[in-house]
Amino acid sequence: MKGNFIIRVYGIALNNNKEVLISDEFQLNTKMTKFPGGGLEYGEGILDALEREFREECNGQEIKNVKHFYTTDFYQKALFFDNTQLIGVYYTLKLVKPIKFKISKNKFDFDKYKNGNQSFRWVKIKTLNKDDFTFPIDKFVAEKLKQNYL
Repeated sequence: MKGNFIIRVYGIALNNNKEVLISDEFQLNTKMTKFPGGGLEYGEGILDALEREFREECNGQEIKNVKHFYTTDFYQKALFFDNTQLIGVYYTLKLVKPIKFKISKNKFDFDKYKNGNQSFRWVKIKTLNKDDFTFPIDKFVAEKLKQNYL
């Protein structure tokens, strides 16, 4: 069987190992809550993609202490593409201070639902709920994160 693969890389940005950074986004006319990150581009290494995603999404934010946390080890069909399998690679990391982007206390903290809008918030790891996340792999990772940091 022939098909395609999409590789996505995500950052689990930790604050004192007690909170994790969550991204609320409006993309493809859909509200989504996920870990910050995005797609690997052709010719790019996975860590390069992670650094680029944080610079692009977080106003030039630099990251440090990057450590592999999880790579998808089950089949996940890509939700927005036919005949495509999604592979997610997750890294824990710290944000280099000063933080260069706004962190909100509210979900979807933007004026209107326009494709590309995004907001960020810290969530206590102990209160993470997998059902607050939009995508199946993020749900799995949220549970794994709670097990590892509580």
